[in-house]
Amino acid sequence: MEFYMKLPRNKKEFALFMGIISIISVNIIAPLITCFEAGFHLYVYQDVLTVLPFIWLSVIAIVLLTYVPAEKLTAKIVSKGDSFQAHIVVNILCTVFMMSILLTVIGTWVGTRSITWEPIRMFFFKWPRNFAISLFVEMCIAQPIARLAIHRLHLRMDSKVNS
Repeated sequence: MEFYMKLPRNKKEFALFMGIISIISVNIIAPLITCFEAGFHLYVYQDVLTVLPFIWLSVIAIVLLTYVPAEKLTAKIVSKGDSFQAHIVVNILCTVFMMSILLTVIGTWVGTRSITWEPIRMFFFKWPRNFAISLFVEMCIAQPIARLAIHRLHLRMDSKVNS
């Protein structure tokens, strides 16, 4: 029942779900990681705001790129009979794992507005922090809010059908 009520049922709902998660995530994760890199100053945050739309587009593209592989990896780890929470936690872990690998490099390129070897050279120093920040934001903030929004949408839609 939770799968039916708290997750998207069609492409339109998937777009809404992905939009909520990506907007929340990008607005928290990108400034936080940048501030850890360059310092917690107002001018650093203002600079992040100028590239945030481009980072958001990168995130959307990478979500679409990693969606199917993350679903397949999730299916290998959990079984059909496992709980909703188990499926969600494993799916978030798989998705954040794949996305954080790509965004540690691509996000740096977009944020610095230059393609260099630096994010690849420093990957193993920066990726664990980026993964931890992303995992926390996804598990504790973005995904719960998006699932709540979808759940309320489904309750509203189901009440219209029943009345």
